[in-house]
Amino acid sequence: MEDLIQRLMAEGLTEPQAYKAIEVIKNFTKEKFPMFGGAIDSLFDKYQSKENDDFLD
Repeated sequence: MEDLIQRLMAEGLTEPQAYKAIEVIKNFTKEKFPMFGGAIDSLFDKYQSKENDDFLD
């Protein structure tokens, strides 16, 4: 995931923008391929924004 974040940042996005882009792609993919929703969640959940991390979760 960090590789993808770094690549997006190299293309001019800020770190928060890169994480938001991944979130948008995740949601779009789930809408287009709902039968793969669980797999998509598993793939992208490890890429959640550090800003949203909560040590109590």
